[in-house]
Amino acid sequence: MDQAELKSALERLSDQLAAGGGEIVELRRLSGGASQETWAFAVAADGHRRDLILRRRPESAMRDERTVGLAVEAAIIRQVAKGGVPVPGVVHVCTPHDGVGEAYIMTRSPGEALGRRIVRDAAFQAVRPGLARRCGEVLAAIHAVPLAELPALNAVSAIEEIAQYEAIYRGSGAASPTFEWALRQLKIKAPPRSSTVLLHGDFRNGNLLIDPSFGLTAVLDWELAHVGDPASDLGWLCVNSWRFGAWDKPVGGFGAYEALLDGYHAGGGREISLKQVRYWQMLGSLKWGIMCLIMYASYASVSDRSVERAMIGRRVSETEIDLVVLMEQGL
Repeated sequence: MDQAELKSALERLSDQLAAGGGEIVELRRLSGGASQETWAFAVAADGHRRDLILRRRPESAMRDERTVGLAVEAAIIRQVAKGGVPVPGVVHVCTPHDGVGEAYIMTRSPGEALGRRIVRDAAFQAVRPGLARRCGEVLAAIHAVPLAELPALNAVSAIEEIAQYEAIYRGSGAASPTFEWALRQLKIKAPPRSSTVLLHGDFRNGNLLIDPSFGLTAVLDWELAHVGDPASDLGWLCVNSWRFGAWDKPVGGFGAYEALLDGYHAGGGREISLKQVRYWQMLGSLKWGIMCLIMYASYASVSDRSVERAMIGRRVSETEIDLVVLMEQGL
């Protein structure tokens, strides 16, 4: 679907998107992800406008068994909002009759999602010190959402995640002594399956909207939501790859472990130790390293010759360094 076709389809929906409908203006693509498209646009009429975001799965996108469908993602967002989690408001979930494809439309929240800007730009200096604690509070709210009120989601333990990514690693044909040692240690020290909670699955700097005046305004991209160990979300946020060069601030490149855990416990989250967080941080680093391997493999096999795939593939070595540091420090 090209931009003109998409605009025409959205115009037919305008009455459902804004009171009285209107013209679709300023339609533009925000991202070019492999699995999802994100478009910004507004519905304008008689001097009034409503700014909206369309999240859409392209017809050509490959299905990933780890991801939930967009209708399920929208249902999760609506439910977590009831629990006080800052998320955009879901305005409309598209049906086949709408002619947009698999998609939903949400309100546009203020803020910046580019992690490098959030950790470096002077505009965010005032809010950075409070972000780690606020992330802990928000994660506690996510983990408190009753599972009975959500669509059915996959439950995944540490051992199951390790097995899944080890299979991908073995299938790649790559050989990394660091990955081999990390796999062994993670298996030995894997936590038992405990009581499980809703997990965002990709809660990190880059999927958070941060406003220079108000701090965290929205949690984005719920496609990897699942059920599991609450320490998983905290550990993923601390993976070095999401610090954007601010390596000395383990939580997203903007804060300390202690602030994250303080916020989590103050928000009503169950007791989680730094040791548990660092275990899942190590597993997260391994997972991202294996993902980088696969992205390079797609470039090398000519299935995807984008520069982005080649550049991400080079980051395998970064994750190996991260794993060595974590193993030296001990789990």
